[in-house]
Amino acid sequence: MKVNAWVDGRLVSASEPSLTVVDHGVTVGDGVFETTKLVDGHPFALTRHLARLDLSAAGLGLPPVDHDRIRDGIKVVLGAAEPIAFGRLRITLTGGIGPLGSDRSDGDLTYIVTSVAQSRPAASGKITVVPWTRNERGATAGLKTTSYAENVVALAAAKKAGAMEAVFANTRGELCECTGSNVFVVLPEMDGVVLTPPGDSGLLRGITRGLVLEWGREAGVEIREETLPLDVLRTADEVFLTSSIKDIFPVHAVDDRELTPGPVTARLAQIFTARAAEDLDP
Repeated sequence: MKVNAWVDGRLVSASEPSLTVVDHGVTVGDGVFETTKLVDGHPFALTRHLARLDLSAAGLGLPPVDHDRIRDGIKVVLGAAEPIAFGRLRITLTGGIGPLGSDRSDGDLTYIVTSVAQSRPAASGKITVVPWTRNERGATAGLKTTSYAENVVALAAAKKAGAMEAVFANTRGELCECTGSNVFVVLPEMDGVVLTPPGDSGLLRGITRGLVLEWGREAGVEIREETLPLDVLRTADEVFLTSSIKDIFPVHAVDDRELTPGPVTARLAQIFTARAAEDLDP
């Protein structure tokens, strides 16, 4: 796996030392990031990702983000090798040089851009509910920060259970999100209506999630953001995930409950694929 990397204006090898040991992103996880899908060498929905990066940085109290600097880094990274047919581009900002504690210095942010090719997602997958919760009242709720230890633990537990994603409830016992995906369900009594948890559940408002809400509704699919109990996963006819790399991803099992990816999921996937092909930066 060859990773192309750019750090603070310099193209570097992925194995080359390029951060100080007192970078606040390293010492306390003080940073934010975005991951975009790469399609034929071009990032998808970059403008939306940069807008969410601004929100996450502001939520952490970091200085305003320099979009021009990021775009320069993207240009360098993507121009350093043959175009990636399918992969991911990651933009990371950290608090820069800081003390060995939670206080910040007044130094510059660290800017990092990386890219890598990867395999396309499987046709469908199994998910599992984990015992840990999202804190919908936490200081970083709804922010895409580099403090991902909870996700690492949950995803490892999911893989051990034979699943590809882990599902979190929030502290109120409501359906929230996965480690890197949003969750949608279609219930048997709702006649094709699609439901997904609202922002105040503590989830991260995914870029793909937002596009599915917009494009699905424009195409006549009724999609609602509603508070949902966690056990809705035990009764749903269809369950699917959304993420920047997986787009719309059908779920064929929730723990030991098997599901058949259904027509509503398929229709939304067709809508998403067609709209995404029309505009790489919607």
